Amino acid sequence: MRGGRADRWTGGSGRGLLLVGAALLLVAHPPNRLSAQTDPRLQAALGLAQEGRQDSAQALVGRLLATLSPADSVYPEAVYTQAKLGTDARTITTNLQRVIVEYSRSPWADDALLLLAQFHFAQGDDAATLQAAERLRRDYPDSPLRARVALPAARASFNLRDETRGCTLIREAEAGAGDDVEFRNQVSFYASRCSGASSPSVDTGTGVRAYSVQVLAIRSTAQVDEMLTRLNVMGYDARVVRDTSGLLKVRVGRYPTREEATTAQAQLRARLGGRPFVVEER
Repeated sequence: MRGGRADRWTGGSGRGLLLVGAALLLVAHPPNRLSAQTDPRLQAALGLAQEGRQDSAQALVGRLLATLSPADSVYPEAVYTQAKLGTDARTITTNLQRVIVEYSRSPWADDALLLLAQFHFAQGDDAATLQAAERLRRDYPDSPLRARVALPAARASFNLRDETRGCTLIREAEAGAGDDVEFRNQVSFYASRCSGASSPSVDTGTGVRAYSVQVLAIRSTAQVDEMLTRLNVMGYDARVVRDTSGLLKVRVGRYPTREEATTAQAQLRARLGGRPFVVEER
């Protein structure tokens, strides 16, 4: 069983929905179980997709599925990979549901539930997010992904005005964050609303509420949607800020210190390229 991170984007149009599948392949980095395809043929498919050869990646997985028996242990892994490489909502959800329902005892079932919860959250479907999260928590009580799925479930609960449930889930995510600093920072931001204390991002000495990393400033809604999806599936808390001129600025995080924001800036530059920079927000 493998794991990964994604968060909800706050953009507007449905175009971002169609980009989620393509962006799922961007989660591939070693510490995350979502990227840990074990079959070398599937690893090769993800490699092709990362090189921008998505049609070739999809074709490779399609050929593999055509040759495998559904009883083969690699089959659910291939269906799961097919979901990751999907470019439309139906393909993604159908393949994830196949793994969840038809291969519920495979090591990929809880991964599929986590990804389904994250996908629903990215779409803005809070009820479906909670449904997928609760199924993972109920059917796989020993899964190490319980902490991961607790974060989108908590945020969905907050959106539905269920603060008690949201805080319970946030505490579970916090307890299971382990040594993953990036995930722990995401959880800590939302944990502040459950403590009764002031948000840790407030700097009362300077009036600066937080530090963020700006990765894009553009007027194209389609490009903004694509960047939001990429960032959120990679595990960053990304959002859009519109300035008075109508420019759309994509920013990541609300970090309590400039040092933390600078660390995130370096990571984003390494993973995305470009020239992300730290900004102060009040």
